Amino acid sequence: MLTGSLAVSAALALMVGPLSDRVGRRGFLLVYESVLMLAATTALFTSQPYLLTIAALLGGFGRGANGAAGPFSPVEQSWLAQGLAPAERGRAFSINVASGFLGMGLGAGLAAVPSFLGHWLPGPLAYRPLFAIVLAGSLVCVIFIFKAKDAPVERSPAAPAPEDREAVAAAAAAEVVDAALTKQENRLLTRLVLANAVNGIGIGLTGPLMAYWFALRFGIGPAEIGPLMGVSFVLGALSALSTGRLTRRFGLVRSVVGMRLVGLASLVALPLAPTLPLAAGLYMLRSVFNRGTAGARQALSISLVRPRRRGTAASINTVSLQIPRAISPIFSGLLYDAGLLALPFLIAAGFQCAYLFLYYRGFRNHDPGLPGPRRDGEELEQG
Repeated sequence: MLTGSLAVSAALALMVGPLSDRVGRRGFLLVYESVLMLAATTALFTSQPYLLTIAALLGGFGRGANGAAGPFSPVEQSWLAQGLAPAERGRAFSINVASGFLGMGLGAGLAAVPSFLGHWLPGPLAYRPLFAIVLAGSLVCVIFIFKAKDAPVERSPAAPAPEDREAVAAAAAAEVVDAALTKQENRLLTRLVLANAVNGIGIGLTGPLMAYWFALRFGIGPAEIGPLMGVSFVLGALSALSTGRLTRRFGLVRSVVGMRLVGLASLVALPLAPTLPLAAGLYMLRSVFNRGTAGARQALSISLVRPRRRGTAASINTVSLQIPRAISPIFSGLLYDAGLLALPFLIAAGFQCAYLFLYYRGFRNHDPGLPGPRRDGEELEQG
């Protein structure tokens, strides 16, 4: 189910980002929230396994999307970048991520509610009120998105008349420049895909199954795991706000690499923790330094291309992370089943180390958060 949900999310993200470059952004976000409302309504009123499976796949139930718009996250990111100078994107995207983390923290805390409702609502019925909260939240989002504005879609200029030789020559020269810039952008996106693939494998080995790991390792249930996850998301939100300020001083790439190195150290130490409080502390430390970089990483991917390709770049960024992340939980699940509870963390640490090397080497000279020559969207647009 988890792998299937992530795969569906990746397939949708691959389609909607490039399409939003052609037809606009807001409509896709309205569709996403409407689908989420339908999925929440289904889970609220039925217990049919097939219907619940479809609702889980479409709504992303059972996995965290860090408060983002799920498979429509590329559209959200490209929409958010409208009107922002490159140097401001790290801070703006970090604020956006922080708000999502705060919502996730609240939601994770509410995951403990069924444990207390079991006295009045027996069995699975105790979980249904959670989907009413999802339904209400999506309704509020629809109202806000409907009132927001969307930038006009960029159209290709009309072909000049054949008799206008100067215009024809200028159009031909513009096509040559456009092709060169597109080739340069594609090289950067290829680097992004490689780095994200390595990162996605590392994340998938541990992240999606952390609640399960805590249950296996320390024998605790939702009443304890829910608040733990909730606190980690809140700390991640505070860290994201701090990262937004760091990017203005040190740039996006250095901020990401520096914080993720601390997260890497806590990842190695986490499975070796002998007690629940120590393991919980290490998990929260890792959340602070890993999740806090999400906005900065999104801002970098958007800034690698011109405005007309932001949806495409955001989709590539999302899918190249989601596909490996959808596959690797299969292997960590097998290792957990064999009783090897520490090995997935150590393997993941190796992938995370390789990711940081690829990320720094690939983008240190293309950092929109630093002054001086860089290759962000606006400068590419100007040629």
